[in-house]
Amino acid sequence: MNAVTQTGPSIRFRGRSFMAMTLVADVPLQAWLADFDVWLQRSPGFFTGRTVVLDMADTAQSKAEVERWIAELATRGVRLIGLEGVRPSLVDAGMPPILRGGRNATLTIADVAAPPPAPPKPLEPANLLVERRVRSGQSIVCLEGDVTVIGSVGAGAEIIAGGSIHVYGTLAGRAIAGATFGASAQIFCTKLEAELLAVDGTYRTAEDIDDAFRGKAVRVSTQDETLQITAL
Repeated sequence: MNAVTQTGPSIRFRGRSFMAMTLVADVPLQAWLADFDVWLQRSPGFFTGRTVVLDMADTAQSKAEVERWIAELATRGVRLIGLEGVRPSLVDAGMPPILRGGRNATLTIADVAAPPPAPPKPLEPANLLVERRVRSGQSIVCLEGDVTVIGSVGAGAEIIAGGSIHVYGTLAGRAIAGATFGASAQIFCTKLEAELLAVDGTYRTAEDIDDAFRGKAVRVSTQDETLQITAL
């Protein structure tokens, strides 16, 4: 008769490490709990489902004190998986075990009750209207919005705008648009004689401007980092 050997289910063990948050106790207990309660009011539910270790930091001198710490935290929804900084003689089998060998880790705690920071407000154009001729050597700068000139811009004059530039007259000087608002800016003028045109850093000098646009009403824009001039 052959003997049949029966084997029981195998028991498998694996070593794993888990991240836990460590609360550092401080005395007096009531003062620490008062501060902790204020924090919990601002961040309700923060400890729900979290693994937490209490570092007693030698603050407990008796088993009763350890039990009180554990009970006070339990009433606040904090369930401990372990203790640190406490003498083994003050811990029994009904308490969380004493843990050793933990390594510090960087932990950033966001206040879940605090409202998220408001997004920065988009820049609002503050347009500039110039109701006169801009003469040679003069510079008009408005980085907050558009510049509109009712009059001519003489040779040697300069207009710099955060947005678009509008010239209701001859544009003979330099026009630099989009310094703040980028490629969405444009340049408009009723008579083009410019020394330099630029939108969002893309420019043309007088030598690069087609003679077909000289003396004409034009619109200047940028597309694919190329300056475009079109007749109006």
